[in-house]
Amino acid sequence: MHAVNAPSATDILLAAGLFGESTQLPDVMHCETIAARSSLHDWELAPHRHARLHQVMLVHSGSGTAHMEGRQIPFGACTLMNVPPGAVHAFRFEPDTQGFVVTLADEILDLILAGAGDVRHMLGQPTVCAAPQDALDVSERIWREFNGLAGARALVLRGLCATLLGLTARQLALVGPGPTEHDKAQVLQRFEALVEEHFLEHWGVADYARTLAISPTHLSRVVRAATGAPASQLIDARVIREARRRLAYTNLRVATIAYALGFADPAHFSRVFTRATGVSPRAFRHQLVAPASLESLSKQ
Repeated sequence: MHAVNAPSATDILLAAGLFGESTQLPDVMHCETIAARSSLHDWELAPHRHARLHQVMLVHSGSGTAHMEGRQIPFGACTLMNVPPGAVHAFRFEPDTQGFVVTLADEILDLILAGAGDVRHMLGQPTVCAAPQDALDVSERIWREFNGLAGARALVLRGLCATLLGLTARQLALVGPGPTEHDKAQVLQRFEALVEEHFLEHWGVADYARTLAISPTHLSRVVRAATGAPASQLIDARVIREARRRLAYTNLRVATIAYALGFADPAHFSRVFTRATGVSPRAFRHQLVAPASLESLSKQ
């Protein structure tokens, strides 16, 4: 596959939500067919990106062109497309292209990828590549389970999504980054691993750069080039993501969560969380009581 010209940055629509962009936490994941939404837009989706959603697209039949982070890549049947959060992407499909789009929020990724080593870094690569048959089969199983009402549905979906992410990471490892990007990828991988290890200690960019034996300027340049955001934003986002996860999946008091996240003052934690999300920790937790976040995601 060869890269040619791509849409200009001025054409990019941020957080367009074409495959589902929830303002808060979706329930488990979301799955829909490529045709379900693309056919409504004449089989063409304009450039956009999702701030907190990771998508894996499996094309079973048909063809088209993907715009992925500055590259225009033709694809055919049996194609896997990995779209991490923040990656600008657009698609033009031939009519009647068949396949599935699996969408996971970053909180769910945290649960699935806990202790998974460098898999998260591998999945951070926007990629269009050949799809292994196992991944195609799993995507179809996810679609059936997502639309079913069988017992333990959420547990089964998480297991299937973990399998799909693992197969995707394995395939991306075979494709590999370009040789000119190797050093940058190593820095980013080590930075992301350090963030996972030290975000509760509230390290600053200078602390991470010192541990990596590089300048804060170089670290910020590498991170911004890879993600579109400064290193400080990724550090803060990791703390907020952990806060959302604990508010959503535990019954701990807000003050207890604040102290666990390294805040000396729960009121300071509330201000930081509100500034980042637009709602207070208590309001965020209250919103989760509202029914059917999955339905809300599917209607975005």
